[in-house]
Amino acid sequence: MKDLKIAATNKTPLIELNQNGKMILSGRSIPENGFIFYQPVFNWIEEYSSHPISKTIIDFNFEYINTVSSKCILDVLKGFEKIKKNGNEVIVNWHYKEDETDIIQAGQDYESILNMNFLFIPDK
Repeated sequence: MKDLKIAATNKTPLIELNQNGKMILSGRSIPENGFIFYQPVFNWIEEYSSHPISKTIIDFNFEYINTVSSKCILDVLKGFEKIKKNGNEVIVNWHYKEDETDIIQAGQDYESILNMNFLFIPDK
């Protein structure tokens, strides 16, 4: 299994999924077709979930998420929730700028849907 790294563009986020358990999704998520863009991410998480390390840390740091991306990110989080349900530690760090109420609300919505606690981290 290899790490998955996708460079950020003006429409898609930086994605770094590492076998060492440290993950980053950061930037704007407004791809033309969110499900096609996120498919490699779904596949990687599915493979990782069969052999996760004991502690996985995911840092989300979004500037903007469109509606389709919001569903895709929920699916990404469900993949990590599965890892947690199998007895592994999963830490979700949800970074936000204090004036980004939509991003804060999105994180709170995800947390309320999933069986995972988020750490909400204001960026300075």
